Amino acid sequence: MISVAEAQNIILEHSTKGGTESIAFEICLNRMLAEGIYTDRDAPPFDRVAMDGIAIDSRQLLKQQSFFIEAIQAAGQEQKPLKNPENCIEVMTGAVLPYHTDCVIPYEKVTIQNGIAKLDSMAHKPFQNTHRKGIDAKKGDLLLPSGTWIQPGVKGILATTGNTQVKVVKLPKVMICSTGDELVPIESEPLPHQIRRSNVYMLQAALKELNVEAKTTHLPDDKAKLTSAIKQLLDEFDVLLFSGAVSKGKYDYLPVVFQELGLQIHIHGVKQKPGKPFLFGTKGTKCVFGFPGNPTSTLVCFHAYFKLWLNQYLGITLIPNYAYLTKDIVFKKPLTNHLLVKTSHDNGKTMANPIANSGSGDLVHLALANAFLSLPSEQDEFKKGELYPITYFHQNSF
Repeated sequence: MISVAEAQNIILEHSTKGGTESIAFEICLNRMLAEGIYTDRDAPPFDRVAMDGIAIDSRQLLKQQSFFIEAIQAAGQEQKPLKNPENCIEVMTGAVLPYHTDCVIPYEKVTIQNGIAKLDSMAHKPFQNTHRKGIDAKKGDLLLPSGTWIQPGVKGILATTGNTQVKVVKLPKVMICSTGDELVPIESEPLPHQIRRSNVYMLQAALKELNVEAKTTHLPDDKAKLTSAIKQLLDEFDVLLFSGAVSKGKYDYLPVVFQELGLQIHIHGVKQKPGKPFLFGTKGTKCVFGFPGNPTSTLVCFHAYFKLWLNQYLGITLIPNYAYLTKDIVFKKPLTNHLLVKTSHDNGKTMANPIANSGSGDLVHLALANAFLSLPSEQDEFKKGELYPITYFHQNSF
């Protein structure tokens, strides 16, 4: 067996960069830009009014305090001129600053009566409460480099620059495969020796959080049928995720089937708990991830290995997260202990509270955890208040 760090390095060595595709603007959220986005005009494209009020020629502040309102400049209207410098124009937020004006005074600092605007104070200056043309960006400036993750603010820039089609990194095609004759569909009533399938739906949900729409299938504990099905799946999908059938059981056929189908097995066995039998293999650009069948093992290995592969595929660099252990832990095996925790916050610190459970098959208590701490194999005692790496199960767990 190899260490967790060695396994993760092997995963990264075999994670290629994804291709690109052009998709509609409407569906580009949470995708990775594969091109630079440049301004097609100055931003803002005109001197923009930033507050509702009146616009004046600031030079008149030395001469007068009251201004006749000669017009209204609304947002969306063509730019109007101030015809008489002794007058003013009412202006609305977002409107073009009228010709021959350079100062916006908000309604809160003006008294208007009988069409005359009287200033409450003379302490105003040129271009106050305006958003100057080109101050944010000039036409042709690079706004978003390739490799930018498209979040709501980025999507706003794509909209304002007129990008109805967006070039992004193509997502991998993923199939999730459950194995085991003891598993039945969720709508079935299990017999005493059966359980409903859950791992595939747990993985499908985890992938959906990562914006990857994956399909699911169930494969029988039959070597010939497994071989035939996997051969077809490798032709159609970029990545196959398996839950179960990778250990040393009599019906754990996957390692042999993979080898017979020409896959190179890079990892089979990692010094960790849970998930010791984890398997990873490749054939050309195709990848298979074999997660042990217990639910905690499946979900931990998904986040420790597949998510690592996916981030590199998409070009995402993550900053490691850490949390403080809230109680002493003793673990006397030479394995990395992926400890289920529920996080909380205390004076700006992330605290990791261990979740008591009955082992890697305990789905009930897995659902209570939002992360796992990775306690290093070199230690066997871990003290309250010590800081360790943490991996979150959900995007919004921080």
